Amino acid sequence: MTEAFESAVKGSKSLSKRPSNDILLKLYSLYKQATEGDVSGSRPGGFDFKGAAKYDAWAEQKGKAKDVAEKEYVELVDSLS
Repeated sequence: MTEAFESAVKGSKSLSKRPSNDILLKLYSLYKQATEGDVSGSRPGGFDFKGAAKYDAWAEQKGKAKDVAEKEYVELVDSLS
């Protein structure tokens, strides 16, 4: 993990204004891709709408290199600050 990414992760937790749900899902998916790689496991179903949305957002990042996901995460957090 790069220093800029670690700093952005800390910064994302202290944003002055709560981002929209779409932005939060983008942050989540980029963070997961940067730290864990491609999504694994099965998609939550039933009435777990939040879990399914998070899974889908992460699945959209599939194949993205960890360093690219880190860079995009940092840029997104910077744009929100």
